[in-house]
Amino acid sequence: MLKEKLGTKFVITTELGATEGTDVQTSINKAKSYQPLDGINIHDCPGGRLRINSISLAHIIQEETGFETIPHFTCRDRSLLGTQADLLGAHALGIRYLLATTGDTPKHGPYPSTAVYNYTSLELIRLIKKMNRGVDYNEKPFKGQTSFCVAATARPAAKNIEAEIKRVRDKVAAGADFIQTQPVFHAGKAILFMDGIKDLKIPVLMGVMPLKSLKLAEFMNKNVPGIDIPPEVMEALARSEKAAIEIACKFISEIYSYVNGIHIMAMGDVEATNTLIDFIRELTRE
Repeated sequence: MLKEKLGTKFVITTELGATEGTDVQTSINKAKSYQPLDGINIHDCPGGRLRINSISLAHIIQEETGFETIPHFTCRDRSLLGTQADLLGAHALGIRYLLATTGDTPKHGPYPSTAVYNYTSLELIRLIKKMNRGVDYNEKPFKGQTSFCVAATARPAAKNIEAEIKRVRDKVAAGADFIQTQPVFHAGKAILFMDGIKDLKIPVLMGVMPLKSLKLAEFMNKNVPGIDIPPEVMEALARSEKAAIEIACKFISEIYSYVNGIHIMAMGDVEATNTLIDFIRELTRE
């Protein structure tokens, strides 16, 4: 189980990528095509775009493939009551991992939707941990209890690294069990981040993204907070966009001894994901 491996073995997780409408079979087939790994993240309407409910899809993928899943659970769309109901439902469906996150605002998407944001990601982590003790938001006991392992996010390449490290410390204090970071492209910043939180003794899965194109790299550098793609990576992509895997492998080889695992973010590219899984397994000799 993933929970037993965290902090004791080198862990590999990835993200499934988009599921279009009700076409879950394509997602099942894609998940079955991955090389052996430790967990698959399921997005919760990223960018405010319509996607199947992350809890439902996570349950289906688990049942059909045997992979453990980590559905993203955002603060964006749920009231406090709805959140607790969804958490009980997720547990009943066999979900045991959640990535607690704020969620992209609806303004990024195509709908005139209103964000809820009844609580912050820190408060969400605390709420999940309360329910693990068998009590609700008001500390009132309910029948049974949940047993979630909670992932939290981090941005190792954030401009204000001291503030980011403080946020991570707050998430750990709230009860986060492990960290899955945003994609990082600068080994020095990844190592600096790890040095800043090493006393927390929390497992960290460093985010790695094989960049599909120079255009994507330029867009992310300009528009995504916490992303910093160094000039040498841009130059390598400008020479050849086929360099994406080589760049990712080089980054992994420079940082793997500092982290507890790698979170591959290949936007559903099975071939790229499997190439990186093979590289990591060989690198860590598992």
